[in-house]
Amino acid sequence: MIHQKKSLPVLIALCLLSCLSHAQTQISASFPADKGKKFDGRLLFIFSTNDKAEPRFQVKDEVDTQQLYGQDVADWSANQPVLLDGSAFGYPINALKQLPTGNYWVQAVLHKYETFVRKDGAVVKLPADRGEGQNWRTAPGNLFSKPQKISYDADKKTVVRLVLDRENPELPQPKDTKYIKHIRIQSKLLTEFWGKPMFLGAHVLLPHGFEQHPEAKYPLCVNHGHFPADFDGFAETPPPADADTSDYSERFNKYGLKKMAAQEAHDFYKKWTASDFPRFLIVEIQHANPFYDDSYAVNSANLGPYGDAIHYELIPEIERQFRGLGQGWARFTYGGSTGGWEALATQVFYPDMFNGCFAACPDPISFNAYTVVDIYKDKNAYYTEGPFKKTLRPGKRDYLGHVKTTLQDANYRELALGSNSRSGDQWDIWEAVYSPVGENGYPKPIWNKLTGQIDPKVAEYWRENYDLLHIVKRDWAKLGPKLQGKIHIYCGDMDNYYLNNAVYLFEDYLKQTKNPACGCEVAYGDRAEHCWNGDPNSPNYLSRLRYNTMYVEKILKRIAAAAPADADLKSWRY
Repeated sequence: MIHQKKSLPVLIALCLLSCLSHAQTQISASFPADKGKKFDGRLLFIFSTNDKAEPRFQVKDEVDTQQLYGQDVADWSANQPVLLDGSAFGYPINALKQLPTGNYWVQAVLHKYETFVRKDGAVVKLPADRGEGQNWRTAPGNLFSKPQKISYDADKKTVVRLVLDRENPELPQPKDTKYIKHIRIQSKLLTEFWGKPMFLGAHVLLPHGFEQHPEAKYPLCVNHGHFPADFDGFAETPPPADADTSDYSERFNKYGLKKMAAQEAHDFYKKWTASDFPRFLIVEIQHANPFYDDSYAVNSANLGPYGDAIHYELIPEIERQFRGLGQGWARFTYGGSTGGWEALATQVFYPDMFNGCFAACPDPISFNAYTVVDIYKDKNAYYTEGPFKKTLRPGKRDYLGHVKTTLQDANYRELALGSNSRSGDQWDIWEAVYSPVGENGYPKPIWNKLTGQIDPKVAEYWRENYDLLHIVKRDWAKLGPKLQGKIHIYCGDMDNYYLNNAVYLFEDYLKQTKNPACGCEVAYGDRAEHCWNGDPNSPNYLSRLRYNTMYVEKILKRIAAAAPADADLKSWRY
């Protein structure tokens, strides 16, 4: 018998057919050669029961989420089919074999990874930010297939072939205007850590009269938050009177929020340019990284020295270019949620650089209340356990306490999106920022992502390095004089993510501080949900748009009370 040598594509096809011959319904994905030669990344398969949007835009924590499966690929070659493996982890149905028979719209997405050789010796594969703020759905260069309607039957020996022949385009860069300028610098510190060029950016809102008053130097306000594509909430023109108001917000049970936001943006412009409004710089920072849409503005074993890069490279460059006063008494920081944690953390870790922080609905500022988990006392993050019963912990609620998802479900969604803390989402970025580096070069898990079992050694590392309440308590003798009168914390008492639990603990300690007493402010919004930022008189859907004007009076009072005798209090008050 004569044997012919078969080409690699033929062998792949025969292997695929062989697998299909004794398997159930199979789904494969491939990409054409014109999209590239080889890729590393996370291959995602999304199943949807409706065609209201592409499946990739329908995965969420809430009960109406669609189905997701994810698996890692390495050196994936063009025109080489990859099967949706039965071992791929899924959310909310974890195993493919459990997917019900039915009709689905199915789509595949490749979230691309790059290889980084870090300063600490770790070699890791991660999705470099490409200007979108770590969003696997829209990241430029990510490949995806056209949604395809299928009839799925686990017992049918059929094959579905998805071709990832579409690619997310590059995103346009924001343009400078009279008031809004953009800055981007290569960070020496971060480039050295990551082993390739790394950049920081910022959107800078200039004071009215900036060009007409070249002698003026200005206080600086850092507005922390998630990745800003451009400076948001500032518009020189109002929305059209007949602007569409059909958009609906399920969270706020309101129509027309887009027009409201546009009107608020114009109202801010009018305040900003009014004759009696104080003149200062407002900055929104871009510090997306290979793990998330921002760095949490602190130094980290896994992310690198983002805290130092922001405070010792980026902020001084902003003040140099745009005539900042460049002194601690003239800098303030504020933000909500992630930005709220960052505002408080940067005030604590860089106490001399800022004269006040306004932390709204901050991410957990005590890990005794890591949302609903005490990582020091609890053994399992996903449930409480008695002798005969386990109760799953809630992960999200509404203002009436109705649970929208469990903590386990939120973590399972992230596990489907990425292994080794690579989902680009909330629980994984906390882990990436706060954890030591694991033996595999990725963040050491605070808990087993499948079982929820907490690692007490990792918890101890978190406590000593990032538990803000513990650090303030531990170091009050040194920090107290530097933080006195500077801390302002605001949170709704029905925060969707239970973030008020940690605020209660922080407040209890601040009330007890002596030598010196803190002189700080903590306030709560009655029945207010996430992003309540201290305004008891306005609905949250409006006050959340007013960060840049809410704290002005308190900032001015703090400057008057704390500025040194030779401080410039006049050149910027024209």
